[in-house]
Amino acid sequence: QVQLVESGGGLVQAGDSLKLSCTASGRTLSGYNVAWFRQTPGKERESLAAINWTGRNTYYADFVKGRFTISRDNAKNTVSLQMNSLKPEDTAVYYCAAGGGFDSHTRLDYPYWGQGTQVTVSS
Repeated sequence: QVQLVESGGGLVQAGDSLKLSCTASGRTLSGYNVAWFRQTPGKERESLAAINWTGRNTYYADFVKGRFTISRDNAKNTVSLQMNSLKPEDTAVYYCAAGGGFDSHTRLDYPYWGQGTQVTVSS
């Protein structure tokens, strides 16, 4: 079992940057593909980015390409999401997830989830 904890969320202004971190305990993250999702009230949880277990392959949803960067440090058991040029519409609860296939971009494909961290972007 992998326990995931997200951190780094907060309140920022439009145009600012934030870096979210996802840290694992219980088991190493190094053998897992990891993804970041986000969810707003009344909407489906949407996939933002994913990184494969080696860190060599990444995936980004079109609406975050060029603004968000996913990376991992297996030695620190951490996957990060650098978010730049934030917009008010990026306001959501952000979740990391592990254990899905790299080409899987729905929440049902991932068995392990963190509790989420709130990101609020003011205009």
